[in-house]
Amino acid sequence: MEHFKPTDYKLQSLCCGAVFEDTDWELSCPHDHEPALIRAVYDNKQIEVNTNLPGLYKFANWMPVERILDGSGSPVTYKSAGFAKELGLENLFITFNGYWPEKGAHMQTGTFKECEAYSVCARKNKRHDKIMVVASAGNTSRAFAKVCSENKIPLLLCVPEDNLSSMWFETEPDSCVKLVATEKGTDYFDAIHLSNIACEMDLFYPEGGAKNVARRDGMGLTVVSAVTTIGRIPDYYFQAVGSGTGAIAAWEANLRFLEDGRFGNNKMKLMVSQNEPFVPIKDAWEARSRDMLPFDDNDARKQVETVNAKVLTNRRPPYSLKGGLFDALSDTNGEVLSATNEDAENAAQLFLETEGNDVTPAAAIAVATLIDVVKTGKVDKKATVMLNITGGGTEKFKQEHELSG
Repeated sequence: MEHFKPTDYKLQSLCCGAVFEDTDWELSCPHDHEPALIRAVYDNKQIEVNTNLPGLYKFANWMPVERILDGSGSPVTYKSAGFAKELGLENLFITFNGYWPEKGAHMQTGTFKECEAYSVCARKNKRHDKIMVVASAGNTSRAFAKVCSENKIPLLLCVPEDNLSSMWFETEPDSCVKLVATEKGTDYFDAIHLSNIACEMDLFYPEGGAKNVARRDGMGLTVVSAVTTIGRIPDYYFQAVGSGTGAIAAWEANLRFLEDGRFGNNKMKLMVSQNEPFVPIKDAWEARSRDMLPFDDNDARKQVETVNAKVLTNRRPPYSLKGGLFDALSDTNGEVLSATNEDAENAAQLFLETEGNDVTPAAAIAVATLIDVVKTGKVDKKATVMLNITGGGTEKFKQEHELSG
């Protein structure tokens, strides 16, 4: 592997436009403003895919990283044949995040959360004497546990007890990784609350979630993979969302490609989806409300218990703040769709039969909504469609490997 030069970038506030250095794990603008995300601004305006670098680091000049970590896989984009034929789509491109060695996909945790983890853990960080805290509904924790374990990065994971089945590994995590669970009947937001309590102690610091530019730009590599493979910006982008951070990241990657100038000048229409009956983002967007609509927390927890895609159940997503999901949907004339457990199960089976690999319950929600909008004529059959399979090949991985945990 060639010598790696840390990526040159600065951070910019989306509330006041201030540009500043990434000196110490910055998660917000140094000035006191309304809630807003900050964004990485890269010196290199045109993406350079460096295939001499391993895994997803081939896209490192659009990642806020100072080092290379071993073991990463990369999103793999390919033109669909079987599933596309079933739907009658001429230009369906699938970006697969997961385990599918035959396609060159080597994410061993089976989820695009590895894109986040390998990006976040390679970001400039002076807090080597402290413990990073990550809250998760399951997949993110599995990915961070793998990366931190392999690279001896101290980590505290906060996960709802009902989601502990997601915490499976090929190799038992290193002792630098610790796990705490919120009690049965709680959800992702409760895990976030617990992580916030931990971060009030000097020993811990927050990974940052959607506020962490490395997390978003890691997730945005799905679009970087798609655009550099297809040769143009897609017309539509399909993904299931819990927090919506992946959709925000997709939008931000799209904006970078507009600056790049070589891949077209369109904005992908964000087609994001949730698992019925838990659809708070859909409810807020259909009301065109910048704020999430009020709902009873206990009712929400009961809804969470009924959905198969537990990772899509964030009650406090980064929706309202400047640069958040509301702005992403507004700027791209996006839509929020939904599907039932049954819809998703049928969609997963169809994907398996036509493409040849399994998808996670969350990814199946996106597949189901794509099927639905094609049936109802919402998508032009000739349009360039990107389907972000955020997780897949987990059953395949489990069949081919002995698991620990």
